[in-house]
Order: sequence, then structure tokens, then C-alpha cells
Amino acid sequence: MPVPLLLQGLSLALFGGFVATSLAAETPKPATALTASVNAAWNERLPFADQADFQAARRGLIEAFDGVIRDEDGKPAWDLPAYAFLNGKPAPDSVNPSLWRQAQLNNIAGLFQVSERLYQLRGMDLANMNVIEGDTGLIIVDPLLNQATAKAALELYYKHRPRKPVVAVIYTHAHVDHFGGVRGVVDEADVKAGKVRIYAPEGFFEHAISENVMAGPAMSRRAQYMYGAPLPRGERGQVDAGLGKSVPSAGTITLIRPTDVIAQPIERRRIDGIDIEFQLTPGTEAPAEMNLYFPQFRALCMAENAARVQHNILTLRGALVRDPKVWAGYLDQALQRYGDKSDVLFAQHHWPTWGRAEIQTFLADQRDMYAFINSQTLRLLNQGLTPMEIAEKLKTLPPRLANKWYTRDYYGSLSHNVRAVYQRYMGFYDGNPANLNPLPPVEAGQHYVAAMGGADKVLALARESFKQGDYRWVAQLTNHLVFAEPDNKAARELQADALEQLGYQSENATWRNAYLMGANELRNGVSRQPSVGSNAPDLVRSLTPAMFFDYLSVRIDAEKEAGEDLLINWSFSDLKEDYALTLRNGVLTHRDGVLHPQADVSVTMDKELLDRIALKETSFLKQLMVGNISMQGERLKLGRLLGGMDEPDGNFNIVTP
Repeated sequence: MPVPLLLQGLSLALFGGFVATSLAAETPKPATALTASVNAAWNERLPFADQADFQAARRGLIEAFDGVIRDEDGKPAWDLPAYAFLNGKPAPDSVNPSLWRQAQLNNIAGLFQVSERLYQLRGMDLANMNVIEGDTGLIIVDPLLNQATAKAALELYYKHRPRKPVVAVIYTHAHVDHFGGVRGVVDEADVKAGKVRIYAPEGFFEHAISENVMAGPAMSRRAQYMYGAPLPRGERGQVDAGLGKSVPSAGTITLIRPTDVIAQPIERRRIDGIDIEFQLTPGTEAPAEMNLYFPQFRALCMAENAARVQHNILTLRGALVRDPKVWAGYLDQALQRYGDKSDVLFAQHHWPTWGRAEIQTFLADQRDMYAFINSQTLRLLNQGLTPMEIAEKLKTLPPRLANKWYTRDYYGSLSHNVRAVYQRYMGFYDGNPANLNPLPPVEAGQHYVAAMGGADKVLALARESFKQGDYRWVAQLTNHLVFAEPDNKAARELQADALEQLGYQSENATWRNAYLMGANELRNGVSRQPSVGSNAPDLVRSLTPAMFFDYLSVRIDAEKEAGEDLLINWSFSDLKEDYALTLRNGVLTHRDGVLHPQADVSVTMDKELLDRIALKETSFLKQLMVGNISMQGERLKLGRLLGGMDEPDGNFNIVTP
């Protein structure tokens, strides 16, 4: 009766489990004449003659990086040469010129000096790793997503600077691309010995582990669409992720528990001779996040609260909706507190901003952008507009904001961000009773197809709309037909063609990736290849028993277990912790720190052993047989419960039923 693998897709829910090789079996099609025309028109909409960002992105370059980083097993974890097609070329018809420009900027990678004693490793992972030179050692701000890329980045730094030891690591927030490479820059033994301190905002550890636990497998699958990791790199494939190029496709995600928690709204520390003022910003881009100010260098680190994109209020992979009002408030606080005291602003994505006036404008614009999204969505929902109506009405930011490159829709988008604000305040229901209990996709598709006169009629209408360039309608129309008749090859191909053109036209990298992933899977099916890149034993070990039991609860088929009642006492010898679990009405709940007076079954084991079972290093049954797990009572009932849990499907269908 093995305990099911807990973390299928969980450890990398933020970015998905990435398929090792490209999905593409069928060559993507070229841009249509209409798409080429739509994309060409962008050259007149935005100030492409402005080259200031390219100058800023190259400023301080010490050594460019354009190589491949391999993980501990020799697999490519980071492949920047795959994006060489972007270099020095104008945008092709199949890529929105604004996105092409952003993708070219994100190709500028290497070691950069930001200011005195402050260096940045950029383009070696999705995020940046910043190095501050202390009096005796190094302070690392955000050690990237995995061990391989972080180690390679630090080695590039050491190639040009003295090989001082790392004495401190700062996690700015609780997303995995900002802490997952920590073991690539420090040894946990040095942390335990007090040689290295690790700083993080209050709530970091809990959110780093739990944010994606409950819906991990679903988030992982949807993240494949958001980041387009399985897509081929190229003019008709994945070109960028908005925040950076992509995500590492291999390597180990690591985590070392913080030694020092920043808990006050404004907190000052002196670390190896460097003064740092921490500004906590909970509930902004991450549930636990903080900005950093370095008064000696007049340098401000904005974590991921201010990037050279419009960020997400709600990510396409799925997450809790963020609060743009709170976000704008903390940006204003940073502007007020540090705006006139900063000569350089850097962040955990993209390139820095230099100059006090430029920094103040940048922070004010970012503040106004999130405040606009919040206030204008509320204004329109109070007029009775529905989410899609608001998205159609608010097609652009105010002109002064819309013409700034750092407010463009490369990662978040105005369209899906205003719908997220609606969701935050009003929920899923738009107020129209017709939408209160609609038919599910398959049944709705069958009715729509029948009402329009059958599949041939739907296809004829869709083909005519495709010729007219009405790709959004084609995608909606053929979606009904695909769900009504999933084996209708003509419908799948026509929807794929429409999604492909929508992807080619999209300024938003994540929208492009989603459209092209949909087109690819409509043509070629869902890849069933095993995922790579989700090796994260540290995150598994960091699960508390309460988190473990919470995750078990969402794996139980309530209908199947509704008639089975079971009281379980579960004790962890090494932690000296007890838990009382109750299975009743198909629902598993737990009480922490107590035991049932009379349980049906009792389990005693070490938490360390549970971690090994979850990592598939051993099995529950084997450890029970050799005596490392003690069990008394209704062993068969517990065995049936654990052995019969649902296994998440990391490759579930999205564009087909």
C-alpha cells in the first residue's frame, strides 16, 4: 500500500514541469497577409526609434553570456544560443514587433556592474541574480531558479572579481525563480554553522512551500501554455516569456530555510559592512515580498514590484488574485521614501534604471498603471459592465502611460488584468442569470453546432471568417465544434490556424505562448513525454505534516469514500508531533497536536522517512515490513485509502475535451 507520490507537478507549479523535447511534429504555418499587415502597423504605434533601453541593457557589461548551462547530469538547463535567431534582425511577420523588441532586450545577457560594489548576472535564468560586495564576502540577492544556473552565474562573477565567500543570501520574495538555486551559491553546512545568513520577508517560507501545493498539478500544466517551454524556439515558436527568455529545462530546485526574518514594515540591517533598509510589501507581486534600499550606494532594489513590463494581477497559470490597489500603494511608498535618494534602481528582472528623475518617473508610472487598472475596473463594474465588456472598453492605458515601454503588455496584459480585478471584487459570476449555470463545454458545443446547422455549416462559416481575418471569432466558433466533435480533424486544424495567427499578432509573450501551445496540441496532440526540470527535493522535505495532510485531502475521491469513516492517529517520532486525522463523508480533516482517544488505526514514523517515501526513494510498504513504520489497528482500511487516492494528470487536455 504505497503512499502516492505527493508532488507530481507540485514543486514546479509556478513554472510547470517542462517537456524535454519540442512538441512540434508539424511545421508551424506562416503569418497570413492580414497578420503581417497588423504587425507592421505596430511600427507606427510605438516609439521604436527610441534606443535608450538597449543602451541601458548593455550599460556596465563586463562579459557577455551566450552559452549553454548544464545541470549535474549533463543535461542542458539553460540554452541561450537557441535564441540567436533574434539577434540583429527586424521583426518577422510572425512576431509582434513590440514583443520582438522585448525579446531582443532580454537576449542581452552576462555580468554587469550596476554601481560601486553592486553587480548583476542577467539572462542566465528567467530572473536576475545580484551580487553585493561586502567588507569580507558577498551578499547574493535572489539565487535564481535552480542550482545549475545559480552556480554558473556565480562562476562568471568570480571570473572577473575576487573569489570572496558568500556570507549572506537575501530572498526578495517567495517565487521559485528567486530562491531555487540557493545551493548553487552556498553550502547548507555553512548556514548551520553561522557562516552564512539567509534573509527573507515574513511569511516567505510558508508561502514558498504552500502557494502552489493544493492546485500544483493543474498550475503546472497551465504553466506550459503560459511559458511555452515545450514549444520550439524560433520566429514561429517561443521567442520570450516577457520577464525573461524562458525557464531552465533541467536542474535541481533547492531551498534552505531563512535564518533571519524581516518582520517590521521598515527594517534596517547592517550585513558585512553594507547597510540595507528593507521595505516589506506583502500582498503585491507575491504574498511575501520586500524591496531593498542601499544608502551607501544610493541604490534601490524593487524586487519584482516594478519591472519593465505590465505585470500580472492574475497569472495565466492560476494563482490567488493580487491586489493592484495595495501594489500601487507600496510603489508610492517607495517613491516617497527613496525616489530622491536613489541614483540607480535595479530589480530581479530586466535591466536597471539610472538617474533620480528617471527613477521617480518610472516608479510613478508603475504606481499609476496598477492604480488605473484597479480604479477603472471598479468604475466600470459599478456601471454594470461585465468582465469581457470592461476588457473591450479598457483597451489601452492613458496615452502617457501607454507610450512607455515598461508599461506594455509583455507579461501581464490590460485585458486579463482588468478581468482579474473584477474577479477579485465580484467573483466568477457576471450577474447575468444565463451565465449562472451554463452548459459545460461539450454539451454547449453540441447544441451550438446543431443550432448552426451541423459541422459542415460551422466549418464553412469559420473558413469565411478566417479569410476575413476575424481570428478571434474563428477560435470561438471552432472551439464549439472541437468540443462537440473532438475527432473532427478539419475543425481542429482550422482552430489551430486561427490560434496561431492570434499568437503571431500578440504583444504579450504569455498570450503568444498560450495561443501557439493550443495550436500545437490541436495539430499534434498532448505530448506524453515525461517532464523534466521538476526535481525539487528541498521543497518536498520542507512540507510540514499539516501541509502533507492538506494535500492528501485533495487527492481523495469523496464519492468513492463517502461511506467509509476512519479515525487515524499519526505521530512523527523525530518531530515529537501528533496529528488526529478524520475521514468522514469523503472528507479528510486533521487536528494538529492532539490524538483521538480511540482511533481506528495508529501510525508512528519519522517525518524524514515520509519525505523519502514522497521522493520515491523507498516505499511505505517496504518500510512497514522492515519495522521503520509502526501501525496498529485497521491497517487494510488505511491501505485502501492511501492506495486508492487520485493521481493527478499532469498532461490533461486543455483545447480538447
